[in-house]
Amino acid sequence: MFKKISIFLCCFTLFASILPACATDIVDRIVATVNGHIILQSDWEDEIRYEAFINGHTLSTLTPATRKASLDRLIDQELLREQIRGVDSPNADFEEVRKRVLEIRQQYPGKQSEQEWHTLLERYGVTQQGLESRIRTELDLTRLVDARLRPTVTVDAKSIESYYNQELLPQLHHSGATDVSLAEVTPKIKEVLTQEKMNQLLTAWLKDLRAGSEIHMDGFSPPEGRRNE
Repeated sequence: MFKKISIFLCCFTLFASILPACATDIVDRIVATVNGHIILQSDWEDEIRYEAFINGHTLSTLTPATRKASLDRLIDQELLREQIRGVDSPNADFEEVRKRVLEIRQQYPGKQSEQEWHTLLERYGVTQQGLESRIRTELDLTRLVDARLRPTVTVDAKSIESYYNQELLPQLHHSGATDVSLAEVTPKIKEVLTQEKMNQLLTAWLKDLRAGSEIHMDGFSPPEGRRNE
């Protein structure tokens, strides 16, 4: 009944057009630079495949417009990586990564055997090691965002009550579920509202990071940041 919000993914939801099955078939080239850091065509293609896979989308349904969005996501990831470099913070551990992999596997109920799972990975051009590496990076960046933004967020009782009356109760009534008391769901509502505010703050933070960065996108006009010709 609660809106499921992912800090990291809400700003980075993306997909792309059909891709070659093998990365070796791609002639690699630089598609963007972020403060001197190079993003290659193969990085872009890998990101597209990964995002399609974890969201349960087939590659044949992806569009050129969402392909461009995926490059924007890679740029934002690099901007956040710059913030995490030199910061003494714990990385995601094996158990956290394993849990996230299991969550993704549950999206594909007919692929529970190891053979079926690895066949599915191959269909998307994703390896088990590559999947775990990307999940670890996402978890690390999410932790960075949480540590930076959560302390700045406050949610008052009036906002919680308003969400309860205007959002949660109508959802319960629509589904035919039994009403729950405000006190019972207050912690969950508070977290939902906290996540919403953090999403807004993340968007503003990334805009500021872009504005102060040298970003060049080959063949595209860079959003917000100064173009490095």
